[in-house]
Amino acid sequence: MQVTINQAKSILNKATGFIQDYDFTLNPYRGCQFGCDYCYASAFSPNSQLRANWGDWVMVKENSAELLASELERISKKYDRPIRIYMSSVTDPYQPIEKEVQITRKILEVLVKYQPILVLQTRSPMVVRDIDLLGQFHKLRINISIPTASEKVRKDFESRSPSVKARLQTVEKLRHQLISNDSYQIKFAITMTPLLPSYDEDLPQFIEQLATVDRIVIQPFHSSKNQSLKASTPAKAIELKEKYQWWYANEDKNYHNLLKKLELLNQYYGVEIFEGREGFGYD
Repeated sequence: MQVTINQAKSILNKATGFIQDYDFTLNPYRGCQFGCDYCYASAFSPNSQLRANWGDWVMVKENSAELLASELERISKKYDRPIRIYMSSVTDPYQPIEKEVQITRKILEVLVKYQPILVLQTRSPMVVRDIDLLGQFHKLRINISIPTASEKVRKDFESRSPSVKARLQTVEKLRHQLISNDSYQIKFAITMTPLLPSYDEDLPQFIEQLATVDRIVIQPFHSSKNQSLKASTPAKAIELKEKYQWWYANEDKNYHNLLKKLELLNQYYGVEIFEGREGFGYD
């Protein structure tokens, strides 16, 4: 793993496109140690070599917290409402290096003072480390990425990531320890994005375990027509899809069959079901 320590020039970037409902994106790192084969973020690597080695490098934005405090002090004066921040759009704020350098935790300490509307996107159980800070936000949504119900599939597409079981346990821990009320509106979502195959035998228990969240978001793979400068599916994942032709030969049908099953969670438990961009807003 190639780890470099950088001094960032800015930390808040204007949110556009898929997450245009926000004012800014916030990425504590560049690159991601989880290195999921399907990740669209690899398309935004600094150069073609790093794009090809996605998952084998990470750049730590060492001065993130100090920079954030300075930027928020200046920017917040321009708004007469809470700033909306999405963290993170092209990295995971709780990838393994975070345990050592704690950049994300330092960022949260700054954000708590300014109380933005914050959406935190991760696939890592490490997020429970910061429950003491997360519980201080007045408007927070935590999105846990779980694209498949099947551990076999997870090992193929995202071999370096935490297990499906560990992520589901993370959701339960967060739900029990972060209590939402009138003053602290804390919401939880499972993002099945992009939706990966799931074996039929794994789905019933998986869906049952999703009944405690507020929202589920699903979407198919991004377009694979362009491999750079836009959100696209890397070639490695496209090749891997061949192993799962039993799913992808009827991808549209399988997608909508799962969608119907998830909609039962809305009917019986009030879980919101969204497809694509609409599901990534705080509200």
